[in-house]
Amino acid sequence: MHCDWCLGEDEGFCFRQIGQSRCWLSFEKYTVSMWLLLAVLLFFVIRWYLERQKVENLREKYVFITGCDSGFGNQLARQLDAEGLRVLAACFTQKGAEELERLTSDRLKTTLLDVTSTESIVAATEWAKGCVRDKGLWGLVNNAGIVEAMVPNEWLDKDAFVKVLNVNLVGLIDVTLHMLPLVKKARGRVVNVSSILGRLAFYGGGYCPSKYGVEAFSDSLRRDLRPFGVKVAMVEPGYFRTNMTNVQHNISVLEQQWVRTPQEVKDSYGQTYYERWCQLSKEALITRCSTNLYLVTDCMEHALTSRHPRTRYSGGWDSQFFFIPLSYMPTALADLVLTWSWPKPAQAV
Repeated sequence: MHCDWCLGEDEGFCFRQIGQSRCWLSFEKYTVSMWLLLAVLLFFVIRWYLERQKVENLREKYVFITGCDSGFGNQLARQLDAEGLRVLAACFTQKGAEELERLTSDRLKTTLLDVTSTESIVAATEWAKGCVRDKGLWGLVNNAGIVEAMVPNEWLDKDAFVKVLNVNLVGLIDVTLHMLPLVKKARGRVVNVSSILGRLAFYGGGYCPSKYGVEAFSDSLRRDLRPFGVKVAMVEPGYFRTNMTNVQHNISVLEQQWVRTPQEVKDSYGQTYYERWCQLSKEALITRCSTNLYLVTDCMEHALTSRHPRTRYSGGWDSQFFFIPLSYMPTALADLVLTWSWPKPAQAV
């Protein structure tokens, strides 16, 4: 028999040729896949090697941390102090400062700071200058932050947004701008605490916009400061048990916000929606929050002490394996995943 495709050649020979071609294509695909796998493995091996290299003379380095009364800031201050670094811890209250001093060595020094007050920031900057002198500031960790009612945006007014933005974003920017000359002098690091809510906004209120702003500011700042030898990193924690995720406080704030919500808005959502929202919020705060703050503070420490820090750190298992991957998914899919358990408003169409 003859094969029309092979211009008269034997059909069996034609099929053998096709089979050989397919085998060759399969071999090429296998080879390409292997090279890609090796390239990926090589990338992670090189990154692992580079990230293990530490900065020298860390015991002579000064690090200024905001929000050290509790939570991540408090944990990081104690952690770096134990490592021998010279920590300048900024607390919002005198009680927080005294308690931190009691738990740490004489190397650690504290000052009071309200990040919403430029006057307070100027005073803290001058105090830091006196501490570091000609060494400059190796690390600035912008950790101070607050969270208010995480409710539908329509329940809130402008002041509710401004209150959070003033601390989490504007305050962070103000502190950074004042401290930058000291950081540039040491060719040091800026570490900004963002959040998974700076990658996925699934609550209303000022917290998510503030963290999206932190991401944008950090990206632009990193590019600005690269020529000066200053590195900028972001830490994006997931859910953790801190004062910000205190169940009783958050539910109390939610209840107060519902009382202040205009009646027309209340009617559109309904009492059942509110009660279900309170229940879901309480369950999330109780079940999702990790108590292992080291998952975040270890990221902060690495950003300050590694010769080759990362640009972004995902703090926590939920951040690494759920929220950050979800942020790269199609928007429609992310919306479905994040809102499938939400209650239905009374006047929903």
